Amino acid sequence: MNQITLVTGANKGIGREIAGRLAALGHTVVIGARSAAAGEQAAAEIGGSSVVLDVTDPASVAAAAATIDARYGRLDVLVNNAAVAVPPGSDLASQRPSTADLDVLRAIFETNLFGVVSVTNALLPLLRRSAAPRIVNVSSSGASLARNADPDSELPISAGYTPSKTALTSLTLQYARDLRPEGILVNAVCPGHCATDLNRHSGPRTAAQGAESAVRMATIPKDGPTGTFVDDEGPVPW
Repeated sequence: MNQITLVTGANKGIGREIAGRLAALGHTVVIGARSAAAGEQAAAEIGGSSVVLDVTDPASVAAAAATIDARYGRLDVLVNNAAVAVPPGSDLASQRPSTADLDVLRAIFETNLFGVVSVTNALLPLLRRSAAPRIVNVSSSGASLARNADPDSELPISAGYTPSKTALTSLTLQYARDLRPEGILVNAVCPGHCATDLNRHSGPRTAAQGAESAVRMATIPKDGPTGTFVDDEGPVPW
């Protein structure tokens, strides 16, 4: 059966690569993007469709869910990719714990954590109509508690992006436990440090490389794993 897949934040970067790879595998991909024009352009390039979707706006989330329902009647795969690292008008100093700007931290969590809850819950009724529903949350190994506890760690110190992704990984486990009886598989993936707009193109990996783990988890079989955290080399330390 053809797979109906929504990728949030999919008009550029890793999300765009995930969407393109899944479309090439035969998925009917819906590009979720805040900009209608950007979403439509990306959809035209990969041969999919698009919806306007601002994960921080409940009305936008509800409208996107209604549109997907009207078009397809179900959803097989949800990839929660949309994220923000440094909100516009801020810098990394505003995320250092000792100098943290609470408004900046709230903006990051609004997208990276609460946005995932909003989108996931709005799409659950459509996922429940799938024969093999899957949810993939794009997290970060840079938010691994084990790695951050290492006194020799060279990871950046952050009270915003890093804890938001730590929380997302934990949230993934809670969804996996909650939805396991319904057969909905929920996993977190790490794309690695990729050169994208998210980090001002500072990463050594390409967006295409970063898409690998999400694509793999978006295509696992009905009896595949749930409640895992992996990158393209295997399990990531929690």
